[in-house]
Amino acid sequence: MIRREKDIVVNTTEGFKGGAGVMRSREILAPGEMGGHGRKFGLTTLEPGASIGTHAHAGDSETYYILKGSARYNDNGTWIDVAEGDMMHCPDGECHGIANSGDGPLQFVALILYTETKKQ
Repeated sequence: MIRREKDIVVNTTEGFKGGAGVMRSREILAPGEMGGHGRKFGLTTLEPGASIGTHAHAGDSETYYILKGSARYNDNGTWIDVAEGDMMHCPDGECHGIANSGDGPLQFVALILYTETKKQ
């Protein structure tokens, strides 16, 4: 399968999970294309000052890999500075959030996988 840039779905959400500003997410794979193993594989962009609010994961885990920019990452209530090349993983049952702390866009890959394979 090849999906051209012009055909990739881009979702825009204001105040995602109680965060500030706008989150843009380019859908690399749609949930139905993940073989029942997950629900998100996308490229997320947060402009300066934007954030994804702290939220818990139940039945799945989420991994972020920063491609561009810098951020503050909430790892179960502890805020940590992160930057390009850093990976953060939030296992099932834990919580996290992220805020763009830089002057430019924050871009990261986000992957949500189910803890156990679910039937589609």
